[in-house]
Amino acid sequence: MKFEKEVMQNLAMVTQLGISMLAPIILCVFAGHWLDERFGFHSVIVLLLFGIAAGVRNCYLILKQLIPKKGEKKHGR
Repeated sequence: MKFEKEVMQNLAMVTQLGISMLAPIILCVFAGHWLDERFGFHSVIVLLLFGIAAGVRNCYLILKQLIPKKGEKKHGR
């Protein structure tokens, strides 16, 4: 029972990381495409890079909360 709970928690964490990485990338690409069509800007590549940077930042912040700092003990397990 405990093993299944840990597996589900890990699966949820991996899913959260994937969504946190992909959502800003997809949104920025769509925004860049819309700007291209609407105003004639060539901004897809720039916004793609911003989306990648935002996704990496999101994943970093999530992992920073999950990984205990050196010297801290895990409590509750």
